[in-house]
Amino acid sequence: MTDQNSTLVAPSGSNLFLKVVAALSTLAGWLSAAMIVAAVVITCQMIFIRFVLNGSTIWQTEAIIYLVVSATLIGLAYVQRLRGHVNVDLVPLMLSGRIRWILALFTLTISAVIIAIIVWYSYEHWHLAYSRGWKSDTIWGVRLWIPYLSLPVGFGLLLLQLIADLVAIILKIEKPFGLEDA
Repeated sequence: MTDQNSTLVAPSGSNLFLKVVAALSTLAGWLSAAMIVAAVVITCQMIFIRFVLNGSTIWQTEAIIYLVVSATLIGLAYVQRLRGHVNVDLVPLMLSGRIRWILALFTLTISAVIIAIIVWYSYEHWHLAYSRGWKSDTIWGVRLWIPYLSLPVGFGLLLLQLIADLVAIILKIEKPFGLEDA
């Protein structure tokens, strides 16, 4: 439950860092949406080839899977910026303003640390696929570093958005959990 006056989009005020991160998150959201549209178009093309032309498809299923997974990962920062995740604010509602602020700092910091670890290991995984020239075991034989790139990029953008959210709380540009003081 959130206050009716609270904003659904992470505010950036006049802070340049927050504005740049907001722009990157929005760009990621648009890219994610484009990937979903591409996956739908490829699905329609695959259905046409299979059931109308009675032909076989080689690359379509794999491309659709990579596009949908990549769209999910690349879109993480945009969803965080829009506060699109499920928000349970029962505990923050029961806390005073100062304790709520500390809880917001704590949760954003822990989230950023966990996502930073994921960024590190996903970069390592991507780099391994790139340096060893891994390819998928299908007829199409996609170079796996291409779809794997969405792991460090998506989680990296999410990390930037979490840091921006933390900065906005510290600079008092945003209220903790989007809640006004009681």
